Amino acid sequence: MNEKNKNLLARVISALVLLPVVLWLFWRGGYWTAGLLAVTAAVCASEYFTIVGKTLGPAQWVGMAAAALFPILPPWLGVGFPAGAFWTVLAVFFFAWIFHLIKGPLPEAPTRAAHLITGVLYAGLGLAALAATRLLDHGFAWVVCALVITWGNDTSAYFAGRFLGRHKLYPAVSPNKTWEGFVGGLCGSVLGLFIMRWFFFPQLPVSACFLVGTLGGLLGPLGDLCESMLKRAYQVKDSGTLLPGHGGFLDRIDALLFNAPLVFLYAISLGRGL
Repeated sequence: MNEKNKNLLARVISALVLLPVVLWLFWRGGYWTAGLLAVTAAVCASEYFTIVGKTLGPAQWVGMAAAALFPILPPWLGVGFPAGAFWTVLAVFFFAWIFHLIKGPLPEAPTRAAHLITGVLYAGLGLAALAATRLLDHGFAWVVCALVITWGNDTSAYFAGRFLGRHKLYPAVSPNKTWEGFVGGLCGSVLGLFIMRWFFFPQLPVSACFLVGTLGGLLGPLGDLCESMLKRAYQVKDSGTLLPGHGGFLDRIDALLFNAPLVFLYAISLGRGL
């Protein structure tokens, strides 16, 4: 078995093992969901700091803790979680700059402060939106919609690109992605929502299948490309090694970090408050 097929097999096995646990924790909701997302956010923040190659010392642990706090804010503060997120961002901003002003080294202090802030926001905000989505009416179904958009896109893009791919999408950032895969992924996001609606979520408007599916089919690949850009800039192959066949957590949820806020914003636009 060649290396590519081994990685594919590892991805399938790890998905079959992890998926039931993840869905169960999402189904439980509340702090069960928030706990899952908090751990994920902390790991993603750690992976970000590792990718950019900055040894931040104690500041890195503060950044991981701040990222983990974001998904806990929705069940903790309810409708007040946006204000809680604002104050958390403000605290991280002041901490990052003051800590590196004192700690140094001064030539790298602004860059390290910026990376600390970015790592926290990158890892925490999208997952906070997912935690908030779970608290909405039909919250579990909306969360699954976010997952379906992302996974439907990823799976369809993989097979469309593998069997039909001819034209490179953005080779400077991701050499293996093709326009054929991009179109296939877009169709997969829309089709995934229609399947979700027909079998599990009849309250989902048909317009949402087209609108959210299409926007998710655009945002998801952008999230993927942004993480690829980050890794290429720092000459890193994978964000981590915790998920066999997938790499790190950021490698697995980079598209979800962009899609989760989309689903949350659409769901609350329908009048479903916290």
